[in-house]
Amino acid sequence: MTDHASSPPPLQRTLAIGKIEPGSAAERALHDLWESRPGWRGWLSTVDHKSIGLRYLVTAFLFLLAGGVEALIMRVQLARPDAHLLTPEQYNQLFTMHGVTMIFLYALPVLSGFSNYLWPLVLGARDMAFPRLNALSYWTFLFAGLFLYASFPFGEAPNAGWFNYAPLAGLTYNTGPNIDTYALGMVLLGISTTVGSMNFIVTFLRMRAPGMSIDRVPVLVWGTLTASGGNLLAVPSVSLAFFMLWLDRRIGTHFFDVLNGGRALLWQHLFWIFAHPWVYAVVLPAMGIVSDALPVFCRRPLVGYLPVALSTVATMIIGFVVWIHHMFATGIPALALSFFGAASMVIAIPSAVATFAWIATIWTGRPVFKVPFLYFAGFVFLFVIGGLSGVLTAAVPLDWQLTDTYFVVAHLHYVLLGINVFPVIGGVYFWFPKFTGRMMSERIGRVGFWILFAGFNVAFFPMHIAGLLGMPRRIYTYAPDMGWNTVNMVTSIGAFVFALGVLIFLFDLVYSQRRGPVAGNNPWDAPTLEWSVPSPPPPYNFAVVPRIASRHPLWEQRITGSMHSQLAHGYVLNQGREALGTTALDGDPDVILKMPKDSYAPFWLGMASLLFFTGLALTAWWLAGFGLLGCAVAIAFWLWPQRELGQRDDPASPGAQAGAAS
Repeated sequence: MTDHASSPPPLQRTLAIGKIEPGSAAERALHDLWESRPGWRGWLSTVDHKSIGLRYLVTAFLFLLAGGVEALIMRVQLARPDAHLLTPEQYNQLFTMHGVTMIFLYALPVLSGFSNYLWPLVLGARDMAFPRLNALSYWTFLFAGLFLYASFPFGEAPNAGWFNYAPLAGLTYNTGPNIDTYALGMVLLGISTTVGSMNFIVTFLRMRAPGMSIDRVPVLVWGTLTASGGNLLAVPSVSLAFFMLWLDRRIGTHFFDVLNGGRALLWQHLFWIFAHPWVYAVVLPAMGIVSDALPVFCRRPLVGYLPVALSTVATMIIGFVVWIHHMFATGIPALALSFFGAASMVIAIPSAVATFAWIATIWTGRPVFKVPFLYFAGFVFLFVIGGLSGVLTAAVPLDWQLTDTYFVVAHLHYVLLGINVFPVIGGVYFWFPKFTGRMMSERIGRVGFWILFAGFNVAFFPMHIAGLLGMPRRIYTYAPDMGWNTVNMVTSIGAFVFALGVLIFLFDLVYSQRRGPVAGNNPWDAPTLEWSVPSPPPPYNFAVVPRIASRHPLWEQRITGSMHSQLAHGYVLNQGREALGTTALDGDPDVILKMPKDSYAPFWLGMASLLFFTGLALTAWWLAGFGLLGCAVAIAFWLWPQRELGQRDDPASPGAQAGAAS
């Protein structure tokens, strides 16, 4: 059975408008129909977007802890000159895996966790468009991360930096399995990113609540949608680059081998065509979190919704034409330097639009200084610092002086860590009541924020100074007479303070899950649809598919009462696992979709893919063939037709007719 009918007929039956009372027989039937099985069977087979979203969040935070431990070990090594805690090879593996972990295994997956959990709820849907693809995206992400980290115990972790430049990543200079592991792991991770991005895009186009036209979509959705579109265009570039590198190393091709007619610079082009849009893929959804949650604590709608939504899309579009600013020092012709330098400055304009919108929202509102608001306000501060340092490196002569110094490391951490971690933690505090039905601690949260904020700036702002003093990046030690002793010691102290703040947050997270005060459905008085359902939401999300007529339906309901009937009385879909498909622009009811039941196929397909890539890494062709066969079998089970529950005995029923194409 596919995720739903490939070519479903429009509105197979007349849609009924009604209400399903909590606790009624109809509500219990919906609950039983959508709920996953208990125990390990349900854990492996569930396609519920809420379970998958929480798994993304937990797994990404575990990788954040792993990347943080790697960073702290490096900071101990760099705290004093001539330190010998690590050998050069150990340091290479640590800083490579730190970068890989934070950029690829934490930054985007944690945002995918938010989006997987929240999208159907804020859009008024019962699930994502393709629930099984959703499960597959998680399993392949998890297995790709485990695949990369499996090299650590053998001392063969990736060791050429997360940028993995050729020819240093070639077989001539790196003969071990380190780079093969990285190359194949990134291809496997690219599969996860690609199927997840397709799912988000189709969900946006077809799964919005009736009445939710595109000018009523929350900014959180615009951020993830734009990132997903960028990923579909960018990920093939880096997947191709890593596969070509693996072919160079194991099959004997010469794509990046200069001595045999290859081009080492080709690697940088393919990598940065991907990596710079990726920067915005891990920032734009975080900006969407701030744009939707910050106004709740300002007690007013976001200032400039339309400019912010347009600037979100414009940022990603311009992001595809600025990759060369990572290559200003490689001998690029002057005309190209001028063009890409100008484009790198222009991209600051849409970011500034969003920044001024947030500031105007705070200025014209009545801020309530809760913990989520502190994190969002801190994000705006860090966003400005990171953006300004980025504009500096867009100036070609200045970039020539700063490239490959710690100034670039400082900029990278402000835009990838500060602009991601602070909205993420603020988002956890904001949506934790919806995730668990409990509130997190205000007192612990405030202490954790100020420690985290102070530690972040103490750790990473001095790196700007180290870069201006000429400290190169990627060195594992330095001489005591270089003048870098103080800034490195301060940075290392700040890193441990920042780590303490993260631990306080995690303690609050675990403590509040069991002992936090019970939250109601809408403890923040927020305006969007996810706060109209119980906390945590039921398996089916909405008993009836809601109808909306504004951008802030819950605020409209509270102020005028006019929305009450449209939210409480919606489209009744209770003939099997059903969801309502709507038109792409206006959100008009268009089709009834039969959603798939839970399935083991995504898990087994992910496991078989892991076996296939493991076989390639070990050049064990029999294992790769076994994995490939497993993929074929899992896909066959995935696509095998099944009849819907409750439709076996009455093929003439409307529900059976609607699901016939499934």
